[in-house]
Amino acid sequence: MSNKTAAQIWIDADACPVVIKEILFKAADRTQTKITLVANHALHLPPSQYLNFIQVMPGFDVADNEIVKQLKAHDLVITSDIPLADEAITKGATALSPRGELFTAGNIKAKLSMRDFMDVIRSSGVQTGGPSPLSQADRQSFANHLDRWLNQRKA
Repeated sequence: MSNKTAAQIWIDADACPVVIKEILFKAADRTQTKITLVANHALHLPPSQYLNFIQVMPGFDVADNEIVKQLKAHDLVITSDIPLADEAITKGATALSPRGELFTAGNIKAKLSMRDFMDVIRSSGVQTGGPSPLSQADRQSFANHLDRWLNQRKA
């Protein structure tokens, strides 16, 4: 089995929306792709030989650190966490947000800078609001990027 066919998907599962997990679960069975969810709380997974779950201890970045530790080049990481996406890209993996935003070597540093800037703004007391609800366009963008990644594994 080559590296391409052995690539797997890692989900930063603590904050991944259920609808995105469901898309991933269907894709795992359809394409026989191994998916590992990492979270600090118990999760219920549908029965599938392609789904695995790692429960980590609660704590700051514990799930992220576990993903980075086990991640291989050519794997896919599903996360909204910009520093985790950066580490994944550094290791040669692909990083995709549940909103369908593909993180790349060309855009991740700017996203890190914006994240850090927003942290400074929030720490000064400015209310910035949270993310908007996941839209149908977000779900479609996610599914399109996922399909592209899965199809590249077959090539």
